[in-house]
Amino acid sequence: MDKFCEEKVKVQFGVKLLDAVLCVPTQAGDVHTAVVLTHGAGGDMNFKHLVSVAQALASSGSLCLRFTCKGLNLPYRVRAYKAVWEYLNTLEKFSIRHIFLGGRSMGSRAAAALARQLTEAASAEAVAGVICLSFPLHPPRQTHAHRQRSEDLRGLPEEMPVLFVSGTVDDMCDRALLETVVKDMKAPVDVLWLEGGGHGLAVRGRSEDSVLDEVNLRVVTWTLKHAAHVKDQS
Repeated sequence: MDKFCEEKVKVQFGVKLLDAVLCVPTQAGDVHTAVVLTHGAGGDMNFKHLVSVAQALASSGSLCLRFTCKGLNLPYRVRAYKAVWEYLNTLEKFSIRHIFLGGRSMGSRAAAALARQLTEAASAEAVAGVICLSFPLHPPRQTHAHRQRSEDLRGLPEEMPVLFVSGTVDDMCDRALLETVVKDMKAPVDVLWLEGGGHGLAVRGRSEDSVLDEVNLRVVTWTLKHAAHVKDQS
């Protein structure tokens, strides 16, 4: 028997409807933790890594809502992300208490930007944490852009935990630069470095499934840990 079920939904975003999928534990009556995920500059919510993470989270008891928003304009992506966050808060059939925002590549930039916006708008409990899969700290060979791209990360408050999952040879996230950014952040940070991994998290000599298993385990354990921490504080 599957530990999760999936439901396609539509999320209102202005005059548009965003495609989304709810991945829910089979025993969904006591779901208190939700994770939102979205894709990078290309692709959509059905990118294999996002589907795999979503199903792993649901199998561990968390709800996961992944969505598609095409476009390269970051403010537009952030507005779409906020519409999805608002939609998630209207789901009365779940008792969601902790919402984590996450994404892959550009999607993780949108997640961090929205998390910062929500906390600065006095919604301190609106976001339980941020998950950044292959955060694009800079374009390839343009490391000078890292200050601008890390602004939202450095603006996150000290009670906002952040998880980075990055490859050590990602040409859009120089390891030394990310470690410098992490030192500048007020937020508590965990980083999973995939040795030999690129921006797509492919690792020479390892199967894609083995990499996904490692990533999923870290995302699930990190999420459950911080959801429990929020619960202990409430």
